[in-house]
Amino acid sequence: MKRSEINQRIREMEALIQREGFKLPPFLSFTPEEWKSKGHEYDEIRDNMLGWDVTDYGAGNWEKLGNTLITIRNGNVKNPKYTKTYAEKLCRLIEGQVSPMHFHWNKMEDLINRGGGNLLVKLYHANREDNSLDLERPVEVFSDGREYVVPAGSTVVLKPGESVTMYPYYYHEIVVEPGTGEVLLGEVSMCNDDNTDNYFLEELGRFPAVEEDEPAYRLLCNEYPAARD
Repeated sequence: MKRSEINQRIREMEALIQREGFKLPPFLSFTPEEWKSKGHEYDEIRDNMLGWDVTDYGAGNWEKLGNTLITIRNGNVKNPKYTKTYAEKLCRLIEGQVSPMHFHWNKMEDLINRGGGNLLVKLYHANREDNSLDLERPVEVFSDGREYVVPAGSTVVLKPGESVTMYPYYYHEIVVEPGTGEVLLGEVSMCNDDNTDNYFLEELGRFPAVEEDEPAYRLLCNEYPAARD
């Protein structure tokens, strides 16, 4: 992705967050120059990859297959220094864009429509033998205190304020309902480990290669400089 596109997507998400009245912690507005002066007091952000994340999954078409998200808080399953057992994220999804079909081996999460349009979440169980879609087994849905069962491949609609729980081995694909507008998606979960706990139905990249065509507006979560001593 070009840096100019990454900058644009971050600004667009900042505008959506402001419209929906969600307040962000200060570190999410640090400039690249400010990060150069930050010491070890911010190691939790560096070590746990908190912050901005823009990806096109290596497909080169963010508007069709992509995501802009923020990791606000997270523990670390591989570093005992960090004892949080939970994580929180925000995502921006636009109409026509797909957050692709995937599941997590370990993480349980709630997907929450924080505002905007309606979310459509397609659900399957994963076959544990080969990680394929289970096209037959019905899916148990847990949504805001309500439990019910739907056929495999069903779509759950989340209006603003509504949520659904994703258990391990729950395949899910997320899109915005056409005509309802962009969505601010929240995620509250167990510790998040994007390096080892995501399985995509189709093989995809995770972090984009960046073409530096203009200065960075915000650093991505994998771009922080080392702490200043």
